[in-house]
Amino acid sequence: MVFLDVVVVALLAGKLVGGSLGTLADTPIKGMQLAFAAIALQVVAFPSGVLPWGMPSSTARALWLVSCALLLAMLLRNTRLFGMPFVVAGLLSNLVAIIANGGLMPVRASALAAAHRSYSAHNNSIEIVRPHLAALVDRWAVPNWIPLGNVYSIGDVLIAIGVFLAIVAAMRAPRPVVAAPVLG
Repeated sequence: MVFLDVVVVALLAGKLVGGSLGTLADTPIKGMQLAFAAIALQVVAFPSGVLPWGMPSSTARALWLVSCALLLAMLLRNTRLFGMPFVVAGLLSNLVAIIANGGLMPVRASALAAAHRSYSAHNNSIEIVRPHLAALVDRWAVPNWIPLGNVYSIGDVLIAIGVFLAIVAAMRAPRPVVAAPVLG
């Protein structure tokens, strides 16, 4: 699932409920260096034909799992943020499916066909006829009218809900603190 679409919708929803980008920007997020390291590892693991190297599948899987662990560590440091428990639950759901299926996220053939994609293995996904924990795998396609659509899992849905809630909540202006009257 492309979470960029979720971010854009959340930003619009945040503005509609009176939120501001400045308030979002001021939201303290702990461990961002872990997220940047995770993204860097994923770029190294899956250069996707854009960068001038390839990566052996076993190495790419190991780097991807390490990147997921880094993201999980960052998310766990931020569970106080509204929506983060959904993101953590989604990432854990995806990780369980991935680990149960040898380090790659299984995808249903029907989801690939609905997303107008065709592959047996691509980056961190693999088409498997009978995956372990089938309820957790990439099983649905993003509708064609959504740009950059792909396939997604229940974990991806949870992540999207959490990201949406976190952005909208973080954009809402903080309530003014009213000092208690001093009795004296």
